[in-house]
Amino acid sequence: MAITAQDVNKLRQMTGAGMMDCKKALTEAEGDFEKAVDILRKKGQKVSASRADRETKEGVVVTRVAENGAKGILLSLTCETDFVAKNEEFGAFANTLIDMAVANNASSKEDILALPFENITVAEKIVEMTGKIGEKIEISHYEVISAEKVVPYIHSNGKLGVLVGLVNASGADVEDAGKDVAMQIAAMNPVAVDKDGVDASMIEREIEIGKEQARAEGKPEEMLEKIAMGKLQKFYKENTLLSQQFVKDNSKSIAQYLDGVSKGLTVNTFKRISIG
Repeated sequence: MAITAQDVNKLRQMTGAGMMDCKKALTEAEGDFEKAVDILRKKGQKVSASRADRETKEGVVVTRVAENGAKGILLSLTCETDFVAKNEEFGAFANTLIDMAVANNASSKEDILALPFENITVAEKIVEMTGKIGEKIEISHYEVISAEKVVPYIHSNGKLGVLVGLVNASGADVEDAGKDVAMQIAAMNPVAVDKDGVDASMIEREIEIGKEQARAEGKPEEMLEKIAMGKLQKFYKENTLLSQQFVKDNSKSIAQYLDGVSKGLTVNTFKRISIG
């Protein structure tokens, strides 16, 4: 397939790799961006944001937590331009939708779309607003978590939200600790709570990349597996929440920080939504 200059520039922005390297990788991957990122990594390129959120839309992220603190909801309402996203009516509509979701115990965005809104459904109301505003509007993400204590965080730009679920609080005041961890998730975008939560396909991918990197460095074939496993442990440390260095104090991991706040305190789940 033909690789356009726009495709090459997109991959370059995603990875920070050179233009020619990006073009070669996309050509080899037949236009598949994820495969192209892997090709660059296997060839030793530094990929700065292989899991970066795609820059596609504008909008707002809103959140609600139940009165007992044990359940949290995140919702993103998206549109085409920042001008619409900052419109007061648009923001009010997002908050109305999440309040309706809470009131009706919605478990998915499909549940929300089917809810009655005035004399029509939410789905029909969104179509109506699209016609009024002149831009495509949609509920892009809807996430629900439950834990002993759920703590929310919305970034100052209103486009990034996090819910973190804490367990083993033992009656301690853990709100501030939850905020710290939620901000960590916002900034560092971990792939899972710990290594047990990492998808098997992602593990296989990292092992294969580790082997290819070692092979490219001239390491003997019998050493590739061991080297790749060492790289996998580094991946866990950098990309799983509890193993990550605490941004506010690099001498501690998140697991150590939480245990210091209250013995046994930890995270059982989290959700992160980012727009743009």
